[in-house]
Amino acid sequence: MTLPPHYRKIYLGFIKFACWMVFFGLIAGILFQESSKKVPFEKFPPGIHWESIVYLALLHGHIFLIGVLIPIAVLAMLQFGLILEGKIVSERVLKWGGCLYKWGALLTVLLMLYKGYHFVISVRMGQTDFAAIEHNYFGGILPLRAAAYGISHTAMAVGLIVLVIGILRSLPKAAQTQN
Repeated sequence: MTLPPHYRKIYLGFIKFACWMVFFGLIAGILFQESSKKVPFEKFPPGIHWESIVYLALLHGHIFLIGVLIPIAVLAMLQFGLILEGKIVSERVLKWGGCLYKWGALLTVLLMLYKGYHFVISVRMGQTDFAAIEHNYFGGILPLRAAAYGISHTAMAVGLIVLVIGILRSLPKAAQTQN
């Protein structure tokens, strides 16, 4: 079984992306641990410490999920499709789906990092009104915030949907797989 040249591109691109995201996921874990120590929770009422660091706490796991596990799962599905003697997924589907997914995932991770540090820094500066902290996120410009989240999540979702539909369409029919 030979690997089509455009499969090699998506494999290489997704594996490199996953490797970088492993690195960033580990860094995010260290950032969370160190940043959470900088919030003087003894100065604040109960719950403030956790509420101020929860977004950074979620970042580490999200990086591993959307940056490592999902891309590797997509590559496994592509490989299994080839093993099952399915059709080749087109270069266009892999290029567009992969590009949209990777850029959407990267933007999503950056938005989570920004939100995490927005909350941590706000609490460290003495702000404990989380409604005010939330309001000041993106400088209080709600349409900008909505656009950033909408673009990142939509790109990631559309990219993944394009890839998964392309893989599903490439699989052999049930009658072909029974011997």
